[in-house]
Amino acid sequence: MTLWFVFALMTVAAIFAVLWPLSRRGRADSGGSEVVVYRDQLAEIDRDMAAGIIGAAEADAARIEISRRLLAAADQSGREEPVQGSLSLRRTAAIVALVGLPVIASSFYLALGSPRLGDFPLAERSRVADANQPLANLVAQVEAHLEKNPTDGRGWTVLAPVLSRLGRYDDAVRAYRNAITYAGDSADRRADLGEALMGSAGGVVTADAKAEFERAVALNGDDAKANYFLGLAAEQDGRKADAAALWQKMLAKGPSDAPWRPLVQAALVRVGGSVPGGVSAPALPDGAVAAAQDMSEADRGTMIKGMVDRLATRLKTNGDDVEGWLRLVRAYLVMGERDKAMSARADARQAVANDADRLRQLNEGLKTLGLDG
Repeated sequence: MTLWFVFALMTVAAIFAVLWPLSRRGRADSGGSEVVVYRDQLAEIDRDMAAGIIGAAEADAARIEISRRLLAAADQSGREEPVQGSLSLRRTAAIVALVGLPVIASSFYLALGSPRLGDFPLAERSRVADANQPLANLVAQVEAHLEKNPTDGRGWTVLAPVLSRLGRYDDAVRAYRNAITYAGDSADRRADLGEALMGSAGGVVTADAKAEFERAVALNGDDAKANYFLGLAAEQDGRKADAAALWQKMLAKGPSDAPWRPLVQAALVRVGGSVPGGVSAPALPDGAVAAAQDMSEADRGTMIKGMVDRLATRLKTNGDDVEGWLRLVRAYLVMGERDKAMSARADARQAVANDADRLRQLNEGLKTLGLDG
């Protein structure tokens, strides 16, 4: 309340400073004093001529000039005399300034301002979104925005994959559904939704997830993610031949430098299919795939698991091997052990956290495997 009183006093003081000159009467007209002076000068000319100081000709010339000035001063005085007529106008202007301006300003402020708004410290005003703050904080900010703007399709599109990377699959499913609703349907969004549904089910391609992958393929028959997981669904259903056929088709049609080829090649070997071009899965050393093809399925699985375990043990003592970490993560993905793949990803990042080059190489490799973020 004290602050408002101070503001009011300051306003009144400013108004008075402007209106004070208007409230004062003008000085007495200088025209009257000039008339008296000129008359005295005429009388003085007469005295000088009588005393013989000036001649008649000079006296006449002086009288003419002084008379001209006298007439001009008298005329000016006559025009400026009615000053009192503007007194009422000045009073009206003063009342409007003293009363009208504060009322108008207050009306605008109460209509457009926020008199009950709390203080906004400088630290808060200068704060901008910090890209280096924890990811969870950034996600919370986006979620708060979407609570107020639930139809922001772009916001849901940005949030959904981040939630998947954080392991919040149920929230990711909701986000992907909202992205499809408010940002439009697409093969990519359907495939991502199916993957989030898989995450909620612990890596199992459920009926709902499979339906989303089928919708993605209907929108884009060459969608790599949807086709891969449809093959995985067939493998989980025991239809390895169908899975192999689907993955072989992907490898035959896809670009030679497609980032998903190593994953599909490894999956194809896992179900006993032949890789086009004789390329083996990169998760195994040279010659191991060929040896595994001659074994029974149980022996082959035991051999691969043993190799993966040995690789994991070695990386615990030599964490600088980025390629080794990528092979381990890829192997866990091939074996369907996504939880172990995520754990290996976290261990790998911790192991190379102090080496910027290795960390960048690791993140690029994880992105290729679809585990960036």
